Amino acid sequence: MLLRTIWLSLDPYMRGRMSDAPSYAAPVPIGGVMEGGTVNEVVASNNPGFAKGDIVLARAGWQTHALSDGKGLTKIDPKLGPVSTAVGVLGMPGMTAYTGLLDIGKPQAGETVVVAAASGAVGSAVGRLRRSRVRAPSVSPAARTNATTSEANSASTNASIIAIPIWLPG
Repeated sequence: MLLRTIWLSLDPYMRGRMSDAPSYAAPVPIGGVMEGGTVNEVVASNNPGFAKGDIVLARAGWQTHALSDGKGLTKIDPKLGPVSTAVGVLGMPGMTAYTGLLDIGKPQAGETVVVAAASGAVGSAVGRLRRSRVRAPSVSPAARTNATTSEANSASTNASIIAIPIWLPG
């Protein structure tokens, strides 16, 4: 099958792939295709499971077109919502946020949820999930720097969130 890339993911782990320094992610060789999730349109297909025009989630990497045998592809129904969400809130970043917050973190009423780097896809999704699941408003930016306000917010709601964007030189 021939796939045309419509959307591609840009995720923090990719930084480790741009260097040959020790990392949990193998580096992308010079001239290689950056690996990553993509939303693609099927341009041509000899695979009975996929028709021309189908929209699929793939790991085709950062390239305009890719070849696929159909293995590992997931069809996306564009009638259900924006297809871009398959590499965002309904894709790896959203699943990471959901699993980290609800399956691992398991926040309870009265606890404070601290999110490092909440400016990114996963962190912002954690904030939205926490708000919808725990049913408590987020702490305002002013409250993040004022312990008294933050403590009062925690006492008056089920939970609060402190978002701490983090930048590490390197």
